[in-house]
Amino acid sequence: MPPRAPTGPRINRAIRVPEVRLIDEDGTQLGVVQTMQAMEMAQQRNLDLVEVASNAVPPVCKLMDYGRFKYEQTKKEREAKKNQHASELKELRMRPGTDTHDLDVRARAARRFLQEGHKVRLLVRFRGREAAHPEIARAQIDRIARSVGDIAVIEQGPAMEGRAMFAVLARARTGGSAAGAVVRPREAQEAPRSQPQPAAT
Repeated sequence: MPPRAPTGPRINRAIRVPEVRLIDEDGTQLGVVQTMQAMEMAQQRNLDLVEVASNAVPPVCKLMDYGRFKYEQTKKEREAKKNQHASELKELRMRPGTDTHDLDVRARAARRFLQEGHKVRLLVRFRGREAAHPEIARAQIDRIARSVGDIAVIEQGPAMEGRAMFAVLARARTGGSAAGAVVRPREAQEAPRSQPQPAAT
């Protein structure tokens, strides 16, 4: 098996070119110096000689504490990953008979999901003759969408989906508002089924 290629920059004795363009730990340009002289300077200052631009002629090297540099770099990468959130489609379910208090609870949940970077799918299911009054479902969707209209817009719907009505809310990019443009004055139409990921209601 061939040896694994080294990862990261060359440091100290791995730098085998005769001379380098040197930068000290404060960022000061020291010009072109012999590589052995640069290594001696690094040892005297208890630092490492690190190649930062291998394609330059001669290569550019910097004096630094490479162990500390790697630690800080790894720490920043971990923080960046921690702050990344995978966007999901969160679903909030209702019925035409859902009372005002429960609608407000769902509105707060929708706001929380949107602030976390997720999209929100509002779904109102009908039973029996409830389907004869779609305006109730539109009003419920309208109420929730207006409550988050300062941060969200309607991305899809309201539209019928079998014996249910749904709408999808997404975070507004430039401060757009969903208020006043949520429920269109027309009958909801059939729409393709969305595939939300499960979420607590």
